[in-house]
Amino acid sequence: MIRRVYLKSLISFESLELNLTQGLVVFSGPSGAGKSILMNSILATFGYATAEARLCEVTIDKPTKLLCDAYEFDEEITLKSIKKEKVRYYIDGQNISKKSLRTLFSPFVRYLSVRDRGGFESRELLEMIDRALSHHDRAFKKLKKEYQRRYARYRHKQEELERINAQESQLATLMEFTQFEIEKITAIDPKVEEEQELLTVKHQLSRIDKINEALSEASGIFAFEASVNEVYRLLERENSGFEEMMNQLRADFEDVALLADELAEVDIEGVLDRLEKLSELKNRYGSIEGALAYLDTKKKELASFQNLEVDKGMLETFLEMEGHELLLLATQLRQFREQEARRLEEELIGYLDALKLPPLGFVFDSIALSEMGIDRVDLDLDGSTALTLSGGEFNRLRLALMVVTMVVGESQGGVLILDEIDANVSGDESIAIANMVAKLSEVYQVFAISHQAHLASKAKQHILVSKSGGKSEARSLDHAGRVAEIARIIGGENPNIEAVQFAQKLID
Repeated sequence: MIRRVYLKSLISFESLELNLTQGLVVFSGPSGAGKSILMNSILATFGYATAEARLCEVTIDKPTKLLCDAYEFDEEITLKSIKKEKVRYYIDGQNISKKSLRTLFSPFVRYLSVRDRGGFESRELLEMIDRALSHHDRAFKKLKKEYQRRYARYRHKQEELERINAQESQLATLMEFTQFEIEKITAIDPKVEEEQELLTVKHQLSRIDKINEALSEASGIFAFEASVNEVYRLLERENSGFEEMMNQLRADFEDVALLADELAEVDIEGVLDRLEKLSELKNRYGSIEGALAYLDTKKKELASFQNLEVDKGMLETFLEMEGHELLLLATQLRQFREQEARRLEEELIGYLDALKLPPLGFVFDSIALSEMGIDRVDLDLDGSTALTLSGGEFNRLRLALMVVTMVVGESQGGVLILDEIDANVSGDESIAIANMVAKLSEVYQVFAISHQAHLASKAKQHILVSKSGGKSEARSLDHAGRVAEIARIIGGENPNIEAVQFAQKLID
């Protein structure tokens, strides 16, 4: 609910502060005093209208279901609009666009305008019927919950099948290209450590001739081995170190000779060709490991393509069976709804008769399975549609539907702002409107500009908007003030005693 409104520099209002209550809040006063201007500023703070006040600040209780990742909310929220060169909007000190503001609060702040011809679309009518049904029929509530859960899964599977069908036209090309990429890498069959080993061999091959030449010359050292040993003997010195060195040298020379023999068998062109292929893989995939990872991915892709036909068959079977089951559930939902619609039609008779509106009937048609079932609902008003009504009649019919489908306690904290709801109506219509609005105020905090005594008399809080010397002001009335204002509505600026007594009677 809205707890406080503060305005500054709003056309004829210098400043204004109002503390508001839950229930029905009625604004009344002479024509031109500024009632519509004041209401417009409240609407503007929620993004519904153009801000005219230099400053408008509205304090509200945080709606229970208000959630938004972009903003953090306290239990009490302050909305503010500031008009300088342009209008800026804030929520708890955080900047917000007008569009975002309206989107954020539209589920909690409803504005019914004579210019708005919405509210009787099929989905909204079904939601009205379902809300009333769910409140008093647990079987329907359970059934609808099961239907929505299963339909969500059904729709997900439908989307999977749509993706498969979209892929089928390209599937052969995709499979051919994927198979080509797999074969290209598989044909090379790269190993992670292979390149380094080949580079080593390449390096050795580039030096093998020099190695053989040096080895041939160095082998002459063994011709002097016996002479060196004789010198050690004549000197009577230990020669084990020399012999050990010569044995190691002999073994090393033998290893070099074996390597030379092995390298002589190596296909040099083959090594170079292999290195070139590995280099191509590295250039394309970043590394040999990357190429092997890509190969694994492509193999899985190919397997998934090959499984598409199997998946498609399974999806088609599931959708056929589940579609049949959902159709049965949706048919049961319709039976509940049609029964509830007849009940609502009966409950509406008294309201519509008092409003001088024709009887209303809910007309059900069948559509394809959807989130709401198989139902499309229209309104029949004695052979006509709701669009044939005037703006005021349309608005009052919408109120009547809201009354018979509302659930007390479900929407506590919501705000309902009514635009010219009782303007230009007869006495009987005025009474009916007042009763409907009072009923709605059990659920909503209702703001309405009153043109009739009956609606004003139902107010939980009655605010008088007056104007003097070109300056407007607004104040909340006490009991005596309410009697005087309602008497003025009844009898004009100088009401007689009968008007005062009638006003007293209405309030009491």
